[in-house]
Amino acid sequence: MAAPVSLTLFAHVASRSEDELDLAEAALLIDEAAYPGLDIPHYLGVLDRLGGEAHRALGRPLRAAEVTPGSGPIEQLLRWLYGELGFHGNTSDYYDPRNSYLHEVLDRRTGIPITLAVVLLEVCRRVGMEAQGVSFPGHFLVRTPVRGGVLLIDPFEGRLLGREDLRALHARATGAARDPDPRLLVPAQKRQILVRMLNNLRSIYASRSDAARLRGVLERIQVLAPSEELRKELDQLGGERPWPSSGRAVN
Repeated sequence: MAAPVSLTLFAHVASRSEDELDLAEAALLIDEAAYPGLDIPHYLGVLDRLGGEAHRALGRPLRAAEVTPGSGPIEQLLRWLYGELGFHGNTSDYYDPRNSYLHEVLDRRTGIPITLAVVLLEVCRRVGMEAQGVSFPGHFLVRTPVRGGVLLIDPFEGRLLGREDLRALHARATGAARDPDPRLLVPAQKRQILVRMLNNLRSIYASRSDAARLRGVLERIQVLAPSEELRKELDQLGGERPWPSSGRAVN
């Protein structure tokens, strides 16, 4: 039996090089596994419109009350995205699977750190602002370069992080109340971001014993980072085998 069209398309998109891989398109193809017939071009258009609105917002002069020491474009963008538009972390139902689907986050303007980070990264890209994801333990972050270093952003709260904030996040994730190893702050590749998004869904659907949705998630992880352990888990779920009998991770 041929692989489902959506999985085949996801595999095709995921096979692109880091520079050519469209993170938003790949994330929306993850969504399509749980939302058959999802209008992916529509949501790419939503991101394009957000980019255009962000460009205009960054061109507006700041009101006196908005000017803070060190105020810059990224802070202005965060005020617009999280303040005016109301994007925010979902504190009331963090493990709602909708928080892990990009199109739901765009519709509802709430999510978890990694999906809100994807929104922020995609808006930054559309306004020509350099930004990368950071696969920090327990809490996905965004970084943007500035003269002499980088700024770190908490996409869940839409704010810049200071040293003590970062130490607190590190302590919460590892139990070690100290500065994190710099290797934890390196930019994440797009495929690493996609795998982390999928692993969030994997945990949710495994805990709910939702075999059908779990299978769709595992199939996509297998495309990105194939392993024998994952193959065995898919075999235990039964059904067809659209993944290759052998292969290598595309990242």
